[in-house]
Amino acid sequence: MMGIFKFIKNIFNKEELPKEITEEIKEDIYHEEEEIDQKKIEIASIWDYLAFNDNTQAAHLASVIRFDEWVSMDEIRRRIWELFQIDYKNERSLYPYLKTMVDLGLIETSNIGGKRKWRKKDLLIKLDKKKKETEEIAIQQAISE
Repeated sequence: MMGIFKFIKNIFNKEELPKEITEEIKEDIYHEEEEIDQKKIEIASIWDYLAFNDNTQAAHLASVIRFDEWVSMDEIRRRIWELFQIDYKNERSLYPYLKTMVDLGLIETSNIGGKRKWRKKDLLIKLDKKKKETEEIAIQQAISE
């Protein structure tokens, strides 16, 4: 605790920092740079990795709902008709799929004026390239043995 007070006091007094503190700061800075150089981080959307079964209601919903606009159920049904030529006579069959996607955090919902509207959430994930490469090498070594 006293070390913090001395550090703050030295900052305001504009005296030179003790050598121990400056060396620790330098080590931290250079250590972080080395870690960044070793890891290559890729940022991707989770929607790039989700795969729905073909010709299912979940796949239809995922393909017609966008990130940038709120869409009502009437608009969702119209878009499904345009893309897939499938008409859901009972729109209630789509609600369980929408509810599940909302519960998973994949889709946002709003209820304004008694009308529900939905849109996709843009969920970003970080992928470490180094980890992928080491896993692939380990798998190849296991296969060759």
